[in-house]
Amino acid sequence: MNLRHYSLVTGAYWGFTLTDGALRMLVLLHFFNLGYSPVTLAFLFLLYEFCGIITNLLGGWIAARMGLRVTLVAGLGLQVAALGLLALLQPGWSEAASVAWVMLAQALSGIAKDLTKMSAKSAIKVLVPAEAKGALFKWVAVLTGSKNALKGVGFFIGGFLLATAGFAGALWLMAGLLALVWAGVSALLPRDLGRAKTKAGWRELWSKSRAINVLCVARFFLFGARDIWFVVGVPVFLRGGLGWSFAEVGTFMALWVIGYGMVQGVAPALLRGRVPTGFTAATAAFGLAVVTAAVPILLVAGLAPGSVIVVGLALFGVVFAFNSAVHSYLILDYTEGDKVALNVGFYYMANAGGRLVGCLLSGVLYQLAGLTGCLWGAFGFALISAVVALGLPRHAVHPEQPVAGMVMSEGD
Repeated sequence: MNLRHYSLVTGAYWGFTLTDGALRMLVLLHFFNLGYSPVTLAFLFLLYEFCGIITNLLGGWIAARMGLRVTLVAGLGLQVAALGLLALLQPGWSEAASVAWVMLAQALSGIAKDLTKMSAKSAIKVLVPAEAKGALFKWVAVLTGSKNALKGVGFFIGGFLLATAGFAGALWLMAGLLALVWAGVSALLPRDLGRAKTKAGWRELWSKSRAINVLCVARFFLFGARDIWFVVGVPVFLRGGLGWSFAEVGTFMALWVIGYGMVQGVAPALLRGRVPTGFTAATAAFGLAVVTAAVPILLVAGLAPGSVIVVGLALFGVVFAFNSAVHSYLILDYTEGDKVALNVGFYYMANAGGRLVGCLLSGVLYQLAGLTGCLWGAFGFALISAVVALGLPRHAVHPEQPVAGMVMSEGD
């Protein structure tokens, strides 16, 4: 494994992730403080998520043809542009103009996020030897876990910068620092990293592997379950329902994502060296559904809302993190090395689709039924993810060898 190239990719992903987490908290808290409704707040993120769907599909195809360096550098550059564009927002604009401007900037950020994430995750499959299954799970878990821990730090930074530097000042500062990361990656990363040996055709955009298709559906509902409460419901409840300050909301969300990232990072140790399978994914998803249902039940029972939310969502984060780490390994195990960008892009398209639906439902359900409605929606999505995951292969899949009952993609 080329540790220099792994370090470059990971460092770039870390730099991007800090700005991505901070940006989400900046936008959410700034516009909630201006009096925007939960549904309007959800709309601010819709183009961000929708563009992720398109980006992951086309980004994987572009990376397979042109290399992962192209998509990684493009992702970093677009995030710098999005931060600068959002900083130009003027306080005197109407609500309609402000929402349109923010949605445009968030669309660029959504493209940037998924180009960067798809490139970084795909690069691990390229850099780790094909026969090293255990090492692959380890390095994927390290990258994913550290990314989510840093996204949590980004949430804290977003709340802190909003209180100290203001909305525009925070955005310009982040744009400048990320521009330095972009320059370093552009200069040092090899040009042919992750380029497929044969040119990918348009028909290869859509995976034809049954295992990958089933995993993508499970992923859709898994991330929908998270974002139904995560995007609008809990932050708005903590700020508006419990009266927490910007810093307190940012700190809670930061600690949640940091803890979630730490669990992802140690997921291989939790399995004690065993390689995860489809059965692992299904079992973990059923566990997530149980934990999710417990939170609204305890709220209705009359327990202190603050304590239930903090403890309940901490448990949700632990189980969800394990689910996510298993999925991140399985998508790489189910795919060939030189087609990794195509399949990872397809997988993250499903991921973004789940976030899009979860984002919209977060605002709608909170406005209609409060936080309890969001949590029951999350339970429903987690349960569907578990049922779908029962269709995954029960044993490890080696992409070089066809598996009985599966339709392998072209080129296998």
